[in-house]
Amino acid sequence: MQFAAYVFDAYGTLFDVHAAVRRHADQIGPDGQLLSDIWRAKQLEYSWVRTLMGAYADFWQLTEQALDFALRKVPSADAGLKAKLLEAYWRLDCYPEVPAVLKALKASGARLAILSNGSPEMLEAAVKSAALDQVLDDVFSVDSVRRFKTDPSVYDMVTTGWRLYPDAVSFQSSNRWDIAGATKFGFRTVWINRANQPEEYRDFPPALILPSLEGLVAGG
Repeated sequence: MQFAAYVFDAYGTLFDVHAAVRRHADQIGPDGQLLSDIWRAKQLEYSWVRTLMGAYADFWQLTEQALDFALRKVPSADAGLKAKLLEAYWRLDCYPEVPAVLKALKASGARLAILSNGSPEMLEAAVKSAALDQVLDDVFSVDSVRRFKTDPSVYDMVTTGWRLYPDAVSFQSSNRWDIAGATKFGFRTVWINRANQPEEYRDFPPALILPSLEGLVAGG
């Protein structure tokens, strides 16, 4: 089924959030994955808490604060690597199938965009590093509304900006909580369950569950 627009979450969906730590795995040691998991979990937790408090800080600030916490929580990791890890986060690897899938969807006539918690500067750097700037029509950052997902105002940026009804948008995310928020908003949602996580938020189910983005081209 063809949709007028395909909108993608960025971190974890298009870009591998664990690539920054993996790039310096030899220097971090055996607790690298633990460090990366805590970094990601705290980054998201801070976004939710700040939205609930009405105390916005951009995603780069939260990313740095989350890394500070992770390095304290995992003392075996050298805190002196902080600058290198943050630099690597600006150039995260995209998942292998991403360029081909986006090009195929673009060739079908659909509009393509990112809708992300990331700051505009973070997203611009990631998109250019992955050479996705030629296929994307727009990049929507929550910085415009100063609230993070799953606040409805975030998803509304797409429908208002592109003058579309929600059900004309296919929204893809690897984050099940993001899929729940987008489903409630009215998007057709596709959960990219890369990590084979169990189902949750059953009252806000996705229209489709895929292990990667490749299924979108095969008819998703």
